[in-house]
Amino acid sequence: MQRPPILDPRAVPVTGADSDLLAIDPARLTAGALRARFLAQPAWQVEFPGDGRLIDREPAAASVLLPLVTRERGLTLLLTLRTDHLHDHAGQISFPGGRSEPQDASAADTALREAEEEVGLAREHVELIGELPTYTTVTNFVVTPVVALVSPGFTLRPDPFEVAEVFEVPLDFLMNPAHHRRHAFESPVGRREFLSMPWRRVAEAGEAGQSTEAREYFIWGATAAMLRNLYRFLAA
Repeated sequence: MQRPPILDPRAVPVTGADSDLLAIDPARLTAGALRARFLAQPAWQVEFPGDGRLIDREPAAASVLLPLVTRERGLTLLLTLRTDHLHDHAGQISFPGGRSEPQDASAADTALREAEEEVGLAREHVELIGELPTYTTVTNFVVTPVVALVSPGFTLRPDPFEVAEVFEVPLDFLMNPAHHRRHAFESPVGRREFLSMPWRRVAEAGEAGQSTEAREYFIWGATAAMLRNLYRFLAA
């Protein structure tokens, strides 16, 4: 029996959060500290290598970019909200990225190309600092997460077909396991667990075109799992 998809992750019961785990020290969430961590990698264990197959297909290589923007207030992670009409992962929050193409020289090249195509992030603003172990999605994409620092001053041009919105989340929020919620989805073929990291954004006073009402961005699934792997890497 084929495993059913999760159509509404917000409705899946929360079984707990990981408040017992320590948040990453802010001193380790600076550009310099991250460069040093990837240069001298510790021994560590990947927590989420993948989330099992939903469909039966041949594996395909893909890459995503984890773009950490060096803001004065601290690093932020640039994420995308996918448009609702897409065939795969419609309306979900994702990293910029996609399938590897024959012309790509490396996983990092795929991530940079896809970030340019999806959101218009120019390579001149991007400093690659390392990669995390691959993550295999339910659609059998073997994804390489490529971590990069992004200098401010860039201008984004999101592809309106793929991207409904681009936004930034403080890295210290995402690297605090108290914000990592565990969900359990029960189906006739068994139990599936996944993480979510809901983040509520309130526009700053006077921010152009933005309501001051809080808005929730529901980060879950593969995106949350790869962020949890980043947490494990930084916590090791």
